[in-house]
Amino acid sequence: MRILLLVHSFNSLSQSVYTQLRSRGHEVTVEFDINHKVLDETISSYTPDLILAPFLKRAIPDHIWRRIPCFIIHPGIPGDRGPSALDWAILNNEKSWGVTILQADAEMDAGPIWAACEFKMRPATKSSLYKNEVTEAALEAVNLALDRFESGTFTPLIQQPDNQEIKGISRPEIKQADRRINWFADDTETIARKIRSADGMPGVKTRLLGQSLYLFDAHADYSRTGNPGDVIAKSGAAICIATIDGAIWIGHVTIKNSRHPFKLPATHALSQSLTHLTEIPEERNRTYREISYDEQGEVGFLRFNFYNGAMSKAQCHSLKNAYEKAASRPTKIIILLGGEDFWSNGMHLNLIEAAPSAADESWENINAIDDVTESIIRTESHLTIAALNGNAGAGGVFLARATDYVWLRQGIILNPHYKDMGNLYGSEFWTYLLPRYAGVENAARISKARLPMGADEAVSLGLADECFNTGRKDFLTTVRCRAEAMAASPEFDRLLQQKTQTRTSEEAKKPLSSYRKEELKKMRQNFYGFDPSYHIARYNFVYKVPKSRTPLTIARHRNAHSHNQGEAAQ
Repeated sequence: MRILLLVHSFNSLSQSVYTQLRSRGHEVTVEFDINHKVLDETISSYTPDLILAPFLKRAIPDHIWRRIPCFIIHPGIPGDRGPSALDWAILNNEKSWGVTILQADAEMDAGPIWAACEFKMRPATKSSLYKNEVTEAALEAVNLALDRFESGTFTPLIQQPDNQEIKGISRPEIKQADRRINWFADDTETIARKIRSADGMPGVKTRLLGQSLYLFDAHADYSRTGNPGDVIAKSGAAICIATIDGAIWIGHVTIKNSRHPFKLPATHALSQSLTHLTEIPEERNRTYREISYDEQGEVGFLRFNFYNGAMSKAQCHSLKNAYEKAASRPTKIIILLGGEDFWSNGMHLNLIEAAPSAADESWENINAIDDVTESIIRTESHLTIAALNGNAGAGGVFLARATDYVWLRQGIILNPHYKDMGNLYGSEFWTYLLPRYAGVENAARISKARLPMGADEAVSLGLADECFNTGRKDFLTTVRCRAEAMAASPEFDRLLQQKTQTRTSEEAKKPLSSYRKEELKKMRQNFYGFDPSYHIARYNFVYKVPKSRTPLTIARHRNAHSHNQGEAAQ
């Protein structure tokens, strides 16, 4: 089928739907919901069989849905209506929730239902549930809905109040008042749930340290106490606020009426107000730890759970130190697990935007990531594995490819490109790693495409080695078992020796320092040169400036070259 994805932005769910539709052989193009005139022009030129909307913020016009079938992906159970479906589900502590595929109609979210899939809720942020359970349920529901649509024989379920299958209700858009924290009445779990329901946007508004701010990245801690609402400790990125029955760590905040009114690590944004607090080392903080390491037999597991996958220069320095300590251990394999929701997304653009000199901060940040990458590549004592249970983008993809083996969970999305960030050239030794593992032809194809990539495609192109068709929970068990078997294999010593010999040979042909120097020369031009594209793109990303047009790489109906490139990628 010819399918038009109509989106407010090309978010994680939209990218997952896009890659799945293409893998199923559908012809897919994307249009941002900028204005009705642009949409009309797109429909006229592309003539889609179906419009699919994974992420919209306004209704599809009547004259469009009356002419063309329009399927809406709604993150709620059948009958649920309103723009804050997942927010309310978390706030109300629902035990299960779902995704519904419904057809656009005169009333918002009230059209005929083509498919619905449910999932069990877990105590996680809205963004985490959205990237995982909601996305998985949406992909399953989309497959079912399209099969039914193509069959021509299915009759969708009409939403009528007396229908027992319609369990949801209509709810208004959630307001800050619905999530307001009462520090003297709300217990820790209630506060955590309120913040989780607003994370990643818009956060929960409250007043702390004499100023109004928005809270994100909450973690309950019942080992500490204090006067409710007081900030009682700091550790790494996070501050600790006392509650009536414990405390809660907050990793990130937004201060709207400030020089930098966007999301930042709490201790960075509030640094001037925290000088009276003693720093708790992260290794002694069991509740909020960004980097942790443990061992099981001959396998070491290094986690770096950085919020939204962003890696600042300080975090990179800490990660490099942790990695080198892991490499000094008498184990055989080091597994880099990344974070719970993202493996890595490369540079920390928000902290760069907030720095006195964005160019200097960018330069220091990319060098710090390169230091980590180089340490991994040069490791001779261990075999290394990147196990991606979450999405990765930009430099984070190539940081993963620096390991000897890249293992992916089925369903994750990779964005192995930099150019959408103002034609950023990129580093992390990608000019060495990509041709080595993917081949020269695939390397050129990957770097130019600027398209999201599913796990199967990443393996087929050499960007990854294996894809495990497991759920989120079972992925780590599968990784551990496979790694333990590899460590115990009689082939291990040969594999390690072969790795060392290959690295020595490649270093002799062209040193890693040469790749790094060449990449950073281009990056320096991005940061300090006359072309401001990177700085403009970064500003727009951090401040969430809406796109004025759909990128040609995904708007295949606008660009014949992009269209042909997309066909070749299928």
